[in-house]
Amino acid sequence: MSAEITAACQSSNPLSCSVDELRTLFLFEKLTADQLQWLCERGHVELIEPGPVYAEGAPATCFYVLLEGTVVMSRRVGTDDIETGRTSSRGVYSGAFMAYLGNRVPQVYNNSLRVTEPSRFFVLDASVFAELMHDWFPMAVHLLEGLFYGNKKTQEAIGQRERLLALGSLSAGLTHELNNPAAAAVRATSSLRERVAGMRHKLGMIAGGRWDRTTLETLIRLQEEAAERVPKAQALSPMEASDREDVITDWLDDHSVRDGWDMAPTFVAAGLDVAWLDHVSVTVDQAMLESALRWLNYTVETELLMNEIEDSTTRISTLVGAAKQYSQLDRAPYQIVDVHELLDSTLMMLSGKIPPGIEIVKDYYPGLPRIPAYAGELNQVWTNLIDNAVSAMNGSGVLTVRTGMDREQVYVDFCDTGPGVPPEIKNRIFEPFFTTKPVGEGTGLGLDISWRIVVNKHHGDLSLVSSPGDTRFRVRLPITAQDDAEES
Repeated sequence: MSAEITAACQSSNPLSCSVDELRTLFLFEKLTADQLQWLCERGHVELIEPGPVYAEGAPATCFYVLLEGTVVMSRRVGTDDIETGRTSSRGVYSGAFMAYLGNRVPQVYNNSLRVTEPSRFFVLDASVFAELMHDWFPMAVHLLEGLFYGNKKTQEAIGQRERLLALGSLSAGLTHELNNPAAAAVRATSSLRERVAGMRHKLGMIAGGRWDRTTLETLIRLQEEAAERVPKAQALSPMEASDREDVITDWLDDHSVRDGWDMAPTFVAAGLDVAWLDHVSVTVDQAMLESALRWLNYTVETELLMNEIEDSTTRISTLVGAAKQYSQLDRAPYQIVDVHELLDSTLMMLSGKIPPGIEIVKDYYPGLPRIPAYAGELNQVWTNLIDNAVSAMNGSGVLTVRTGMDREQVYVDFCDTGPGVPPEIKNRIFEPFFTTKPVGEGTGLGLDISWRIVVNKHHGDLSLVSSPGDTRFRVRLPITAQDDAEES
């Protein structure tokens, strides 16, 4: 440790250190008289008045052992300090107790400490505590290092495994979602090729016929009118479409058009009705009515097929765009983001995994401000929370994604109508490796990873309110950048 850090643990008015008093503390009760004397010589006793002792995130310079008084420990969650412990037990310790790991871990206080009454501490400089651990307990240090790094690597490995499982599941869903419009585009292209061939044949018949210029111009005008109607056609229910097809078929039969039932569905899909057919009938010569209608039928079919191809390719493009937005592969890790865009891309990526019995409701706050964030990691949070909600509803229910403002933070709620989280496990759901899913279906790290991304990396908050039929996970995120954001 540097002289500057060492000086940080010096007291302007140190109290006398008693070997006999140190011996009464559980932390030092097994030490020899020489070791206790060593501690007194290198440490000091300090009386601290009510108020803060150290703050979370500050350089960890001192190791504190309570001799007398009351301490309160807290952790920062978002913009709030949450009390995690309060005790008057002699011998409790806090501060730089990970100094023995050296620079391999960030040497900062991982909580805040304050006293509520004048309290006496035995205080060691962090470098002295590290020396003590390595010289007196080398085997214990090795065991602790192995436990610390082993647990960290295990958690990272399982976390990576969970991300890979999620990616595999999303990839399968995306493949399925892409396959449908791609197959539709292929089918429509094949049908379009047939219709274009038919139109060329009809065009040859027209060219070889006795139609004069005026008739051809009339036919072309009707063709343009029919094409203009196609984009304006309204979607019909199967019953409505069937009823209109029957009416069109009857009209075609009455006008001696062969196989009218075959053309009726095309005319109905294009929004062409009996009034339009009457218009065609009075516009062209009756001897050419059937030929004209078949020519118009090819025109309408061609327009419908091109629309289908356009819709399919647009869907593919949208899915690819959603995947690009979700993965954030071509963007900076930390950026100003639109929360609604991130939510939409995640919902689209997960659409293949959401059963048809689950209704998705988006209740977005208009004008929600853009925020600084790690976009790809927030998408991982959305994925975990949506996946949990879908699993809880077991195939049917309502998933509501709601956004809003809460003072200087935006919030995102994920609400489901499932059975709720049992009260006895509410306090455990954010614990690493805790899961209520069957063996093999969950690692128990989804909510832990989400909590660390939201709280540690974004200085936000992740909370749960649950009752049967109404479970809500709320994510709060600051709208301004946090300079001291930690890695998750």
